[in-house]
Amino acid sequence: MSHGEAAALYAHLASPAGRDDPYPVYAKLRQLGPLVGVEPGFLIATSFETVDEVLRDSAFGVGGGSGRLLDASMLNNNAPDHTRMRRLFAGAFTPRRVNGLADAITAQARELLREMSAAPGRQADLMADFAYRLPVGVICELLGVPIADRGWFRPVAADVALELEGEMTPEEEASRQSAAELLTAYFLSLVRDRRRSPGDDLISELAASDALAEDELIGNLALLLIAGFETTTNLIGNGVMTLLDHPAHLARLVADPALAERYVEEFLRFDPPVQLTSRVALEPTVVHGHDVDPGWFVMALIGSANRDETRFADADAFRPDRTGNTPISFGAGAHFCLGAVLARLEARIAFPLLLGCLPGLALAGEPVRRSRMVLRGYETMPVTWDRS
Repeated sequence: MSHGEAAALYAHLASPAGRDDPYPVYAKLRQLGPLVGVEPGFLIATSFETVDEVLRDSAFGVGGGSGRLLDASMLNNNAPDHTRMRRLFAGAFTPRRVNGLADAITAQARELLREMSAAPGRQADLMADFAYRLPVGVICELLGVPIADRGWFRPVAADVALELEGEMTPEEEASRQSAAELLTAYFLSLVRDRRRSPGDDLISELAASDALAEDELIGNLALLLIAGFETTTNLIGNGVMTLLDHPAHLARLVADPALAERYVEEFLRFDPPVQLTSRVALEPTVVHGHDVDPGWFVMALIGSANRDETRFADADAFRPDRTGNTPISFGAGAHFCLGAVLARLEARIAFPLLLGCLPGLALAGEPVRRSRMVLRGYETMPVTWDRS
């Protein structure tokens, strides 16, 4: 396998066409091998086994130091700082505490769907009116963000989330910087307010603690906000689009809402909201029998791992009934997604309610997908439904 062949595929993956549909590119990369060299010091993990191996290997860490908002968060820090920060937030996302939110999530979802169902002409934008508003409402409630402030978060947080994409155009970098400054100022003000008048919320709890430096506190609050809705928003949007592309499965889930759990797992595998993550070797290690030197960069293709034929039979087919369905969509190892339980719960509640409250759900126009390599989802998805 030549670096040239892998480099050409990687270039295509980063292009607008590759971002729109990366799965054929993933398949070609897997044909080159489970660990592919793009150029000296730059490897791509393509198979489930190698992606899992890289994410669990303590010899790998995350990069940082770019002077961006999320650099001070646990996302972009290694042990011991990552361990210290993650421990502070872990209590808010235990399965017991998250499952206790089920009634509140259900109530929020029902209210949003009531508003949608009353829309003139039985049309709405699924992304703006439901897929975004539900998870942002849940994470803001958990953090303690006032209801009146939640409406402006989507474009601001989306611009900050460009930090996760790696390469940005000058225009994107300008938007990211402006959004980061706005979000920093907002959270600094909110933290000061909660120090004066604490409430029963996570921001008040953290603001009263001296366990985090100010930049760590603000960076992690921004991370929780972005991760708290981006993943679930894209999970809902990608899942709905998958159902619309597979009408027999849509009808089946409508008829039997109890199947929601297995459908959500297959949504996560088939078209995951996070397509890739990256690691840097902090010390010498071995991946799939290949020596990796310190400083080498490895891109772990989560979307490719979830379509690995050696792990999932008939991997390109949407099959909610597959046994042993264990997608790696929330990562693995020390940086396994802290909000995985919450995202799954929100989706398991959202899909049956959505399909039940909006019978005959269908596209009302062409959906617009965001051109991103990491966070895969839709900007808009116009939908309609039958009159009831």
